[in-house]
Amino acid sequence: MDYASLPAREIERLSRNVAPGAWAVERQRPLSTLLGSCVAVCMFDLHARVGGINHFMLPNMQRSADSEVDSLLSGDYAMEALLNALLAQGARKARIQAKAFGGGTIIETSGQSLAIGQRNARFARDWLQREGIPIIASDFLGPWSRKVLFVPSNGDAWCKRIVTSHATAEVIAREERAYAATLAAARPPGNNVELF
Repeated sequence: MDYASLPAREIERLSRNVAPGAWAVERQRPLSTLLGSCVAVCMFDLHARVGGINHFMLPNMQRSADSEVDSLLSGDYAMEALLNALLAQGARKARIQAKAFGGGTIIETSGQSLAIGQRNARFARDWLQREGIPIIASDFLGPWSRKVLFVPSNGDAWCKRIVTSHATAEVIAREERAYAATLAAARPPGNNVELF
């Protein structure tokens, strides 16, 4: 399907949502996510016609008893996982470009939200620079939440800033808390699978 000719609203309807702590790689299907203080980085290789997006909550997280949860929510894991998945799909690091979004201040709690958004944005820029991946477009910080749409095959991305009402902020915060809680839920013994 040629997504270039479709309006953004139709692309959003057809998109696969990427939740906090997740990442996805596609060749055709558009990807979307809703951001508050989190950051999403879209990486793509136009020659290989493949791209992906991640959505991370914090730049990195300290190791705890549940290090699996920590790594899934952290930017350092999300960036490495996305890059490796793109390379596995035939992308070449020298051709990969990025677009990055988020780091907004949607809930002010003793100055913490602003610091988290700034740390996330700085981490994304620093990581991409260190890896030699150019950021060709970005929209960071500010008092907005953001809806991001991304078409992996051609690298098109749309970022809609959303003036954050208390209700919108609560929806985003609830989604982030719910995702973190599902990861933290105890898994039944004997049902764990370790991949190597």
